[in-house]
Amino acid sequence: MPTPYEISIRDLARRPGDSRPFHLDVDVAEGFGNAVIGVPTGAQLQIDGRLESLHDGVLVTAEVDGTAVGECVRCLIAVEEPVQVDFQELFAYPGTSDFDYFIQGDSLDLEQVVRDTVVPALPFQPVCQEDCEGLCPVCGVRLLDDPGHHHDAQVDPRWAALEGLSSPGDEQLPE
Repeated sequence: MPTPYEISIRDLARRPGDSRPFHLDVDVAEGFGNAVIGVPTGAQLQIDGRLESLHDGVLVTAEVDGTAVGECVRCLIAVEEPVQVDFQELFAYPGTSDFDYFIQGDSLDLEQVVRDTVVPALPFQPVCQEDCEGLCPVCGVRLLDDPGHHHDAQVDPRWAALEGLSSPGDEQLPE
């Protein structure tokens, strides 16, 4: 069954020197990304590029555009990041052994190369804005929403029992 990433190369196969542009609008059937950000299921990717027939296979040069969604690693609100990556890969004819991607019949499937290109380009730690201060470690309020936020100094519970003791300067020694 053809995938939305599949391109027919019937007009280019085994015709070195021939080339043509292509455009794909892909509805992502299965989301991909890392633990905090990714391209979700149902998102739209646009793939624009050029196919060039070579002796070993078909060279694909393309740009992938879309939007990744996730959450800010500091304050946990939703973030959207534009995805714009380029790739160039050779899809080899069957029977050759030193290549990562192969032509399948009269078509090539760009799904794996798109995933292999997009996922490493996603931010490792996405933030909603560069100066995001994150969440208050005491109460969890988002610090950008409450800039004057503070708490009274907390006494370490391990030292709380000593609060009732007086310090050496507090008592007068008899003369």
